[in-house]
Amino acid sequence: MWQKSSFSGVDGSHNCLEVAADGGTVHIREGDRPQEIVAIGPAALRDFVLGVKAGEFDQPGA
Repeated sequence: MWQKSSFSGVDGSHNCLEVAADGGTVHIREGDRPQEIVAIGPAALRDFVLGVKAGEFDQPGA
């Protein structure tokens, strides 16, 4: 079952992040592109989230 991010708002927009878990795999998709799904393991997802929080993917001036 897909769960919508609490940061996505409640305006009915499809511009949101959705997540679903299936055993040991986490599935991620954007609400406006539900056919494109990324599957990732819990450890890799944790590392990605920590990297985002640490600013590892920030691109100044982009």
